[in-house]
Amino acid sequence: MVARINMKHINIDKGYLLLKKWWESVDLTNYEKSNLNKEIISFNQQLFRLKEKHLRIGIYGKSGVGKSYILNLLLNKNEFKTDIINGSTKNIEGKEWVLKHQGLKTIELIDSPGFDFCDIKDPDYIFSQINYSELILFTISGDINRNEVSQINSFIKNGKKIILVLNKIDIWNNRDLRNILKNIRLKLPKNINIPIILNSKNNLKNQITDLIQRYGESLLTINCLQLADELFLKIKEQRLQRRKREAQSIIGKFATIKASGVALNPLVLIDIAGGFALDTALVSELSKVYGLNLKSESARNIIKKISVNNVFLGITQVSINTSFNILRKVFLATAPFTHGLSLLPYGPVAIVQALISVRSTKVVGKLAAKEILKKSKVCLLDPSHIIKKIIMKEPEIFDHTKVYLSNKNSNNNLSIFLP
Repeated sequence: MVARINMKHINIDKGYLLLKKWWESVDLTNYEKSNLNKEIISFNQQLFRLKEKHLRIGIYGKSGVGKSYILNLLLNKNEFKTDIINGSTKNIEGKEWVLKHQGLKTIELIDSPGFDFCDIKDPDYIFSQINYSELILFTISGDINRNEVSQINSFIKNGKKIILVLNKIDIWNNRDLRNILKNIRLKLPKNINIPIILNSKNNLKNQITDLIQRYGESLLTINCLQLADELFLKIKEQRLQRRKREAQSIIGKFATIKASGVALNPLVLIDIAGGFALDTALVSELSKVYGLNLKSESARNIIKKISVNNVFLGITQVSINTSFNILRKVFLATAPFTHGLSLLPYGPVAIVQALISVRSTKVVGKLAAKEILKKSKVCLLDPSHIIKKIIMKEPEIFDHTKVYLSNKNSNNNLSIFLP
């Protein structure tokens, strides 16, 4: 029997309007449109299916486990080709399942070749097509092996709702069947509940029908939200990479200005005041790059925060620059008494001081960019916020979605986008 799945009804029309509004707010450059063309097409197709209330159920598994047979059971007629020889299905094929549903207009059943079949020309394409489905019937005919576990984990990582269908159970006695189910449970991920349906008589059709009747709209909506979120992440990554290059250029420009000023200016107070002013201007420029136009006061607050939390910038930089400025003044003051010999170290000291200024400016720029990145939304409305709001309202909704969000957060390392 399938385990009870706790999910609440999500309004499909409201979900469509939210995503449509989000997509209309996205202002893509021509480069982004070209570079993300495949992802954009996939999302628009999914958004259209959401509008049309078109749900897809994909079936997946090894060759010979009875995938086409199971779909024919759901349809109650032989629409998909079956054969006693394994591998009768060579390509992705879809058929409409006529099932009366108050919220959905159409339901499509999608057959697929066995993922272990040697004659498959493009296994990645087969996987991706099933991966776009709202519900995946992962079919097995006994205990699962390492390859099947790997495929299941790949779907889970992508936030897909999976149901295991154990087919050909008539070849096992009750004791063997219990042992098989126990072994399967031990191999499945522990952080997600994957229901297992035994294909016996009308058991499969009744449970899948009941699942779709209660949660079909929710599955369709959440799948579209996740696809939007994946597209959003790709857009954000591209923009952060571009802004990283822009930020590096700005930091380099300010580092050069500050180094020149420090090397030529002999007065300590002017050095410190000028450096602070330049750092403030640097933060203001970086904020524009990251889409957060900070005023001078906010920029100064970031500099103060960085100085307080960073020993090198807060103490070391000032003390070293002060010491070097004093040395340079001593060299200048003693020059008449040493016939100019005391001026010999003046140049190297100024160069070292300039190098320290360059280094400190780069550190300030990187830390400031990190602070600004935290404060800014980068651009766009993050679709995952909608997913999180749904989960917050109903904590028991979609354990597979929680896994998706958890994996996304663990992989969301913004440090690689810092200058």
